[in-house]
Amino acid sequence: MKKRIVIFGATGYIGAYFTDYCIDHLPENYEVVACARRGVDFYQKKDVTAAKVDICRQEDFEKLPTENVYAIVNLTGLLPAYMKKYDPFAYVQTNITGSLRIMEYARKAGADRALYTQTWADQAGYWGSTEVLSPSLPRKLLFTGDHAFYAITKCTVVDTMEYYKEEFGIKNFVFRLPNVYMYAPESTYFVDGREKKIGYRYMIEEAVSGHDIELWGNPDAFKDILYVKDLCQMMYKALFANVNGGTYNAGTGIRTTLREQIEGMISVFAPEGSHPQIHEVPMNDSFTSFVMDIDNARSELGYEPEYTYIRYLEDYKKERKLKRFDELWAGKK
Repeated sequence: MKKRIVIFGATGYIGAYFTDYCIDHLPENYEVVACARRGVDFYQKKDVTAAKVDICRQEDFEKLPTENVYAIVNLTGLLPAYMKKYDPFAYVQTNITGSLRIMEYARKAGADRALYTQTWADQAGYWGSTEVLSPSLPRKLLFTGDHAFYAITKCTVVDTMEYYKEEFGIKNFVFRLPNVYMYAPESTYFVDGREKKIGYRYMIEEAVSGHDIELWGNPDAFKDILYVKDLCQMMYKALFANVNGGTYNAGTGIRTTLREQIEGMISVFAPEGSHPQIHEVPMNDSFTSFVMDIDNARSELGYEPEYTYIRYLEDYKKERKLKRFDELWAGKK
């Protein structure tokens, strides 16, 4: 019988890409079990084992297999970006109680390991004071802002996983995520309940239309641009790594300046014959520069980033044309 990788949140933005990656890469003696509150028929049509599971409902876990469960992957979570009105109890119900149910399922099913995506906001206190974020830095949360309580709940899950590791031997792999870049049809998100445009997707669409693009703030400010398929590779390798787990910064270790980002968008997406210009607007907000230290992901997982900034944009362009998951994501917000 095949060993099972049970993926919770398989129809989310990262979940869809990771589930797809596993389907394409898993050896024949492994299989995916895709779990989500909605959209599982998308996988069933492709002959992928799937189950409609709301992690806030204990009875839904009765639908899941209890034999040959090798790993669970927790990609669930309520995010500030999708919360129109602040509700701390909703964070607790989904992020903490739901994740506890997942870990209990993993324990009862005898899973070898658990994977979880953590927010990089657990290191928000370092932003602006250090450019290189190490996975070994102690937590330094900020206790104000729309991400504060969200980050608290995510940290609670990480501590819970450590308990299950020490008490029950379930290896835990935690991936600290900055913004993960990917094609998705959604163009807005929420900050403190106010709807805002997703900056990089907005600029890409401006480049597609041949429009000039405004560069706000310092053109030499830089980010570590993590493409979703590099994240998928890192997490996939954790499924088979011969270590007891750990915390890994998801990134590339490469600095890409704001000017380089916009120049890349224009070179990849602007129509032939058009010549969009970059207009610097220094008085507007910029962002805090950072790059992720990924040394332990390299040494322990065998991870090596495959997507340079331009290669990411080129692949984004292909995904934008194919719209492979648009049906799955319809009406997500």
